[in-house]
Amino acid sequence: MRSDIMKKGKERAAHRSLFAALGLTRKEIERPLIGVVNAANEIVPGHIHLNKIAEAVKAGVRSAGGTPIEFPAIAVCDGIAMNHEGMRYSLPSREIIADSIELMAMAHPFDGLVLIPNCDKCVPGMLMAALRLNIPSILVSGGPMMAGPNATDLNSVFEAVGKYKTGNLTELELAKVEESACPGCGSCSGMFTANTMNCLSEAIGLALPGNGTIPAVSSARIRLAKEAGEQVMELVEKNICPRDIVTEKSVHNAVAIDMALGGSTNTVLHLPAVFSEAELSLTLDIFDKVSRITPNLCKLSPAGKHHIVEDLHRAGGVPAVISELLKKELVYGDVITVTGKTLKQNIEENNIHVLDNEVIHAIDNPYSEQGGIAILHGNIAPLGGVVKQSAVAKEMHCREAIAKVFDKEEDAMSAILEGKIQKGDCVVIRYEGPKGGPGMREMLGPTSAIAGMGLDKDVMLITDGRFSGATRGAAIGHISPEAAEGGPIRLIQNGDKIKLDIPNRNLQLLVSDEELAERAKKYQAPAPKAKTPVLRRYAKQVTSAATGAIFTKD
Repeated sequence: MRSDIMKKGKERAAHRSLFAALGLTRKEIERPLIGVVNAANEIVPGHIHLNKIAEAVKAGVRSAGGTPIEFPAIAVCDGIAMNHEGMRYSLPSREIIADSIELMAMAHPFDGLVLIPNCDKCVPGMLMAALRLNIPSILVSGGPMMAGPNATDLNSVFEAVGKYKTGNLTELELAKVEESACPGCGSCSGMFTANTMNCLSEAIGLALPGNGTIPAVSSARIRLAKEAGEQVMELVEKNICPRDIVTEKSVHNAVAIDMALGGSTNTVLHLPAVFSEAELSLTLDIFDKVSRITPNLCKLSPAGKHHIVEDLHRAGGVPAVISELLKKELVYGDVITVTGKTLKQNIEENNIHVLDNEVIHAIDNPYSEQGGIAILHGNIAPLGGVVKQSAVAKEMHCREAIAKVFDKEEDAMSAILEGKIQKGDCVVIRYEGPKGGPGMREMLGPTSAIAGMGLDKDVMLITDGRFSGATRGAAIGHISPEAAEGGPIRLIQNGDKIKLDIPNRNLQLLVSDEELAERAKKYQAPAPKAKTPVLRRYAKQVTSAATGAIFTKD
């Protein structure tokens, strides 16, 4: 066992004395030691209940003959951090989560790990750690939040602010939405980033079926956690490690299932970062290639009326989506998963099929022939930009708009709420990328305000920052190279025309190359925004959004 190097032999008597200080018996010390990584805290609604999940995991480990040892991980609530300086710290937390797990699992050589995340950066951070360490590991999340009354969710509240500002909602009505839209624990209801990544953890085989959709408040979630605790012991016994599970075929499967679900654009950041830890490449070109051949089978909030808990889970969840894709061999069914069986065996042996074709469309009757995400290129984004095309109104797929330019999110937000953005405008927010932000802030505030004010079918928004999975409308993010790296987005001026053509994957600034060259000669960049040690280090180490905003390898 891996843990033998710290507990076996007479020369490890001192080590065993410290285990005894923890209250462990000799029998417990001799068993496989399983690290239980618990991201519970009292500020993130998705994590407030994770202690219960951890207790269930530990019960499962013990019942299967192991000794669970719990240690913590941090997590940021993106919703609470949104639209202020706090959002600069969200994406950097992903790397810190992965690093902290590496530190703990290398300093204390566990035989296996059970990873318990739930929200946006915690899920990819833990997946990154699992692949980096490559010891038997399984992920079990805290599960999604239920929707509020009338199928409301967090995005409903952000959009309600826009409705209030335009006089379409009273102060009392806003307060009622505010108090009811997020009814309890769990990752925010809807196909937002956290739920997307929890679903894709199933898709790549590192989580048990049901991980992405079983409700946080359900007893089935507790049972799933116990099963994860039991299953990690089988992984340890058979020495099945994350890199045995995650292969080049898994890269394809993750992107294909993401496209079928209509997942968050943040997967374009997180999946490349996760797979890079296994030395597997996932480029923007692969996203676009898979998107062109994978149909969009689901319209989940914010792209449609269905929710991940009440609707997708009831319709069969991620396994049911996979069952449809397998019909046309759009995913590889022969990949191994943490069940010890292949993806196809998990579907066939459990007789998985779609239970509601309104929620999960049949493969021959998709919402659209292409996947939920499109990768755009052009003179604004030579290395690419990302749009959730499944959440864009048809009339906005091809559009010209007039640029209104802002060098930080707060200025854009003020202009939107003050009525300074009109139909036919394109809001440009720059210096919000990984380096320039730093931290690549999410722009849910501006996009939700635009939607809430009824402008999502008339106004574009482009940024070198990123968007929440809750975003809908013609919102194009991840513009690369970013402004802070000298990207062309820095040269856009108020009044410029910008052309969006999603079907042809093009985003073009309608200004001549000669004019742009003249602007580049005269351009003066604003002062760097990094003011704290964490953000200064992050800005120096982070790479482009086009490569998943991973750290430089050197």
